[in-house]
Amino acid sequence: MIAAIIQARTGSTRLPNKIFKLIEGKPLIWHITERVKRAKLVDEVIIATTTNAMDDSVEQWCNENGVAIYRGSENDVLNRYYGAAVKAKADVVIRITCDDPFKDPGVIDGTVQYFLDNQFDFASNNNPPTFPEGLDVEVMTFKTLETMEQNAATDFEREHVTQYVYKNPDKFSVGNYPYERDLSKLRWTIDTENDLEMARLVYSQLYPAKPFFTYKDILELLDKHPEITEINQNEKRSALYN
Repeated sequence: MIAAIIQARTGSTRLPNKIFKLIEGKPLIWHITERVKRAKLVDEVIIATTTNAMDDSVEQWCNENGVAIYRGSENDVLNRYYGAAVKAKADVVIRITCDDPFKDPGVIDGTVQYFLDNQFDFASNNNPPTFPEGLDVEVMTFKTLETMEQNAATDFEREHVTQYVYKNPDKFSVGNYPYERDLSKLRWTIDTENDLEMARLVYSQLYPAKPFFTYKDILELLDKHPEITEINQNEKRSALYN
């Protein structure tokens, strides 16, 4: 059982309630969930949200849209992931964040297949990063997730889920799935209004004709309209991309 667990909550500090911001008439959480569902190697998609009352809206949305849900700690995201994986009876867990409107099923499948072929404990496509920020995928065995749950001690490790692996590479077999060229300076995630504006503009150009457009479609669009990239290029980036 390969489960994609999408961490999602409404309490984002930089852009509150962003998972329900509309893009082409559908909330961000819908776009991400539907894109992940289209990965051929994903058996189940489950939303991992918090037990806070403000995230009752996430549970309601999942129930209305037939999406599995698990609710756990807001700050101990690692424990939330572990609980979701146990509920899904997952053998392999894919970590997905609900910030990224362009999640690509092909990139997910590529990373998972690389993980399976090499029998890694953990694999990602962002260490070092080569894909655009926002196409991130992390894949791990359930045993690896359980080891992190049992041993990660710091608040940072508990909040950021997979940091225990990155800090202890000698304890795991780890692989990185690279892109053919370095596109890591491209910002395809949503933390601010500028990010949202960029995503909405890309969707307005591609979504009507091809709802599940690929990252290659986006690259072609940006080659023709480089001004789109400039909309959010100066936003503060994840430390992974510094």
